[in-house]
Amino acid sequence: MSRPAPFSLRLSEQERQQLEAKAGVMPLASYIKSVVLSEAAPKYRKRRKPPVEHQRLLAEVLARLGQTRHANNLNQIAKALNQGTLYVDDELEADIRAALADIAWMRATLIQALKG
Repeated sequence: MSRPAPFSLRLSEQERQQLEAKAGVMPLASYIKSVVLSEAAPKYRKRRKPPVEHQRLLAEVLARLGQTRHANNLNQIAKALNQGTLYVDDELEADIRAALADIAWMRATLIQALKG
């Protein structure tokens, strides 16, 4: 039968002295095991899952991102601006305003979802 792998724990000199004093004549490893593995040892909660409402909001943002080509369109607009070849007509202005409104909604929704 193979022996289990050792567990290492770093302690300050003061922490070790405190443990040794509490252990008394008991070997330090045995004392630590008895305290940690006892029924009275503190139990810690598992990580909380985000609330369902937050998951719904995040899913909604991801769905909206998947339905749009804003990132690509804004990149093309920036490229045209940098080249000096951008002509802004009513249609392009409406597209830019719609993209800005969608981005503002996504930002607000993400902030709301992440606050909780």
